[in-house]
Amino acid sequence: MAKDKTQLLRLLFIDRKIREGMHSGRLANCRSLAAEYEVSAKSILRDIDYLRNQRDAPIAYDATSRGYYYTEENYALPAISLNESDLFAICIAEKALRQHEDTPIYRTLQKVFRKIEDSLPAKVSIPPAWVEDKLSVIPERQTRLAPDIWEAVSAGVSNNRTLAISYRKPGGRENTERRVDPYHLARYQGEWYLVGHCHRRGATATFAMSRIETVLLLETVFPMPADFDHARYTGSQFGIFSGEREILVKVRFAREHAPYVLEREWHPRQNVLQKKNGSVVLEFPALHLYEVKRWVLSWGRGAKALAPMELVEAVREELAAALADYDRSGR
Repeated sequence: MAKDKTQLLRLLFIDRKIREGMHSGRLANCRSLAAEYEVSAKSILRDIDYLRNQRDAPIAYDATSRGYYYTEENYALPAISLNESDLFAICIAEKALRQHEDTPIYRTLQKVFRKIEDSLPAKVSIPPAWVEDKLSVIPERQTRLAPDIWEAVSAGVSNNRTLAISYRKPGGRENTERRVDPYHLARYQGEWYLVGHCHRRGATATFAMSRIETVLLLETVFPMPADFDHARYTGSQFGIFSGEREILVKVRFAREHAPYVLEREWHPRQNVLQKKNGSVVLEFPALHLYEVKRWVLSWGRGAKALAPMELVEAVREELAAALADYDRSGR
């Protein structure tokens, strides 16, 4: 009977704890196993039944010591094969966790990783020291989230419960009170975003988590819309913000920037046209132009917006305002 990887980790954990209890004289029981692994006692009981019935594990219960033990000490779970690439991937994962150090979920992620480490067979050793000097994961600079904000919002997303939030718009001086049905959480360029139905706007909106000043988890339960597609907000578009209409964007890049443009996928539906003079024109659909404008500006003189005209004008106005500011400064 096929079992998922989550249960496999629990089985390894149970096996290890039973053996530790036999050596220490303090046998592991259902309550202690459930508490340490943070699952229900019923899950542990089901796993023990599975070990007995499907893996022929000689597990017995000592009523006096109130714990489980193996009647045959030589019994062993089927071996888990980990090759060098598996260990390398585990080492990378451990380093990758560090980019979440400034978020409330870091401790949880670290705890889960430790469980995976602890569940590996004793004969497998993971020496990550060499990775420390030869491999780096450079994190994006990220906003800081208050733990209580994260906990309330994630609970709303998990349980389909409406949130009452106090939200500050970028550059805004006053907060606005909103009621939001939280649909999805997305991390993008160092910021966590909440996607949900805003009762005030009567539409789906995107909120930067760092701008949520206060949040209250309400008792109201909402149904998830059947037509909600999180891919519209997380990966099938350019940036994190969305809109109602799809716009075709065209940007021309100078010859010296062409190699950087060609070596990366900027959008899953992009089209790249290479010109005889060495320049390239990148085309892709977008649902919002705010982030596209900032991206074009980040290339300086190496990029020129060609379409739509709304984007062309927005970039031109931004550049003109920046130039005027430099002229006024006298530097």
